[in-house]
Amino acid sequence: MTKKNAFYAQSGGVTAVINASACGVIETARQHKTAIGKVYAGNNGIIGALREELIDTGKESAKTIAALKHTPSGAFGSCRYKLKSLEQNRAEYERLIDVFKAHNIGYFFYNGGGDSADTCLKISQLSQTLDYPLQAIHVPKTIDNDLPLTDNCPGFGSVAKYVAVSIREASLDVASMCDTSTKVFIMEVMGRHAGWIAAAAGLAADSEADGPHIILFPEIAFDRDKFLKRVQRCVKKYGYCAIVASEGAQYKDGTFLADAGSKDAFGHTQLGGVAPTLATLVKDALGYKYHWAVADYLQRAARHIASGTDVEQAYAVGKAAVEMAVAGKNAVMPAIVRGKGKRYTWRIEEAPLAKVANVERKMPRNYISADGFGITDKARQYLQPLIQGEDYPPYRHGLPVYTRLKKVLVPQKLKTAFRV
Repeated sequence: MTKKNAFYAQSGGVTAVINASACGVIETARQHKTAIGKVYAGNNGIIGALREELIDTGKESAKTIAALKHTPSGAFGSCRYKLKSLEQNRAEYERLIDVFKAHNIGYFFYNGGGDSADTCLKISQLSQTLDYPLQAIHVPKTIDNDLPLTDNCPGFGSVAKYVAVSIREASLDVASMCDTSTKVFIMEVMGRHAGWIAAAAGLAADSEADGPHIILFPEIAFDRDKFLKRVQRCVKKYGYCAIVASEGAQYKDGTFLADAGSKDAFGHTQLGGVAPTLATLVKDALGYKYHWAVADYLQRAARHIASGTDVEQAYAVGKAAVEMAVAGKNAVMPAIVRGKGKRYTWRIEEAPLAKVANVERKMPRNYISADGFGITDKARQYLQPLIQGEDYPPYRHGLPVYTRLKKVLVPQKLKTAFRV
């Protein structure tokens, strides 16, 4: 029996540790030479499969693949491209199967968030319909930390660490100048519908006087008057007010504070900047001098300050995905399960994709303080272990050293091209 090849692709917004998952997939697949032949990767995610642009990871040395573990971003290229339903565009899914057939691919590893889990499940279902054996395993990744059935999502711990460190340092800066300069500092972080990243900023405060003094969550309806009163109280009491706002902060009717009026490739509302919106509100209502910052790509690209726990878990889910596939599993996701007890422990278990796809996990209300502006001790107990440990990349000339791939494409075998 001919060995089947494997296909790996990265999807959606990248993280500081998604390449650690890629490393886990490729290194583990190379160890299973009797079951897995070559390992291909999609050039720019699932688009690479549709266009038949497959990267031969076998052309990369063991040293280069190992270096992926400390390299941020998507080394093989990612994309924001959501496949429509089978009913709407069956041709795309059939194209994927045709490419997989042409290159003898029997293992599909899709590294992404909720939309990727849905795509992975649909491809698994179609392969069965078309009687083409394909084992589809979803490798979890999302800084939003909103996938179900897993304690946390690889990528989140490092963003959480970056955000907590950043607001702690910025708060010290503002506090030192607040007598004659800035009174209000606002940091905008990612998180469209779930406030996990914003919540992580709360880890920076060891006391009531420490920033952030206000956290705005998508799960808590924004109340203009209540917000302004809290800002004013903090400035009077502490001399300044440090605020962390989720990009998805919204009014009671569900309208985002910063709706830009357009949609992204996944159909999500494009958000136009909640930090400047809040800054203008503060200035107009209270007259305070302010500064604001948007963490944006910096928070998800900051490999230099990655969480050691996050790096370890990101590699582990990649490794487990291959092991599950070799064991005959299909349409599942390696999920992180938290152990019981005071000392933080975790393990990997399989979760069915049918229960993962299209399910969004939001912050529990008991993780948010009663006034809606902070986090509870329960949230701290959940978040704290996820930012533990340092895993610094190697440095040269004062800068981190990250690897670059050759990205050698394999010869195309299909006569027809596919436009995306």
